[in-house]
Amino acid sequence: CGAGRFWPLLAEKPNRVIIGADNSASMLKVATTAQPADVVKRVRPLQTSAFDIDLPDNSVDSIFCMRLMHHIGDPAHRLTILREFQRVTRDSVILSLWVDGNFKAWKRKRAEVKRRNKGEQEGYQNRFVLPAATVEAEFEQAGFRVQESLDFIPLYAMWRVYVLRKR
Repeated sequence: CGAGRFWPLLAEKPNRVIIGADNSASMLKVATTAQPADVVKRVRPLQTSAFDIDLPDNSVDSIFCMRLMHHIGDPAHRLTILREFQRVTRDSVILSLWVDGNFKAWKRKRAEVKRRNKGEQEGYQNRFVLPAATVEAEFEQAGFRVQESLDFIPLYAMWRVYVLRKR
């Protein structure tokens, strides 16, 4: 859930039940104080890890996961999260991440190569551009099919949103 920036969008549908999940209690507190009170009263905050979601099997209609997956560089970790999503959702997952095949990804990769060529030490990396084919294969491995994908600015931006359905 992070700072809850998508809560108002999710709350537009009046009968929607919203669970705002985050691993960090402090981020949940930020979200509940940063968002409008009428929206916050519609959200059930849940401190839990995406690797081990504290909800029963098939307990939600859909998982809305924005701005998390591009932080997960290890394929095994991504697959663990995706399998957990598969366990918890009855139907679908909507998620965003950074993919290759666009100008921004090319530019980022070029900058990384320049840093390496200058001899700069590689530091901690917490954001990853992933090959679309790789993540789509991981979706399949986790038991999803891609229903739709949407690039924010096609051929320019790295952000892609996927709508995944359980198989």
